[in-house]
Amino acid sequence: MKTLLDNQMRFHQAAFNLQAHRQELLASNIANADTPHYKARDIDFRSALDSALGNAPGGGLPGVALDTTHRGHIAGGGAPGADSFTLYRTELQSAVDGNTVNMDVERAAFAENSLRYEASVTFINGMLRSMNTALTGQ
Repeated sequence: MKTLLDNQMRFHQAAFNLQAHRQELLASNIANADTPHYKARDIDFRSALDSALGNAPGGGLPGVALDTTHRGHIAGGGAPGADSFTLYRTELQSAVDGNTVNMDVERAAFAENSLRYEASVTFINGMLRSMNTALTGQ
């Protein structure tokens, strides 16, 4: 039986996984700002989150890939499903070398994604703190 807490945790887990994938894309864009012919990428976060939550056809993305340091470790699922929502960013100003990275846009998107991640962490902490208070009666 799914509870409200389960649904909220599932939502935040999907959001965390997508935010991690988006942060990787944005960091890659920033790192390749001077690479000739590099095309900036980002994800359609709303569509990806809808799909991850099962609200869109073919919904349900796997989580962020886990590193294994020993051959006996269980391999974690990667996030290949998030790649289907990865798009090339619309070019705002042409560069002579064909690079489409706009550092102002990338920095703003990186900061926005970080703030959204922190907000999700705050919401989850509040939810768990409330659940702990309800269980312990303190």
